Amino acid sequence: MFDHVSIGVADIARTRKFYDAALKPLGYTLLSDGESSLGYGGKAVGLWIGASTKPVTPDMESGLHFCFVAPDRKAVDAFHAAALKAGGKDNGKPGVRADYSPKYYAAFAIDPDGYRIEAYCGK
Repeated sequence: MFDHVSIGVADIARTRKFYDAALKPLGYTLLSDGESSLGYGGKAVGLWIGASTKPVTPDMESGLHFCFVAPDRKAVDAFHAAALKAGGKDNGKPGVRADYSPKYYAAFAIDPDGYRIEAYCGK
């Protein structure tokens, strides 16, 4: 359905450090590197990040989050560890979310700007 998602951030350099680390275990890399924008993805950019003077204010009760597909459970674990090491906050340790599905394995983190992110594997 979606071609890509775009978010605005206050500090593009800090954000690059975070997403370079957090997305690497999932097989996603920086495909577009501009002075004020970053584009991450596998074969094509799916996440655009731009420098913004007025990024969306994080709201933990809004329900907004971004879920990245992981190739396997090991990648979900590595995503979570890398996100925390790169300055993110824990928002749900890796594990099966049986209330979603018996095979729904995911981990959740909050990036330095307050965006909630998830890595998911359905195997």
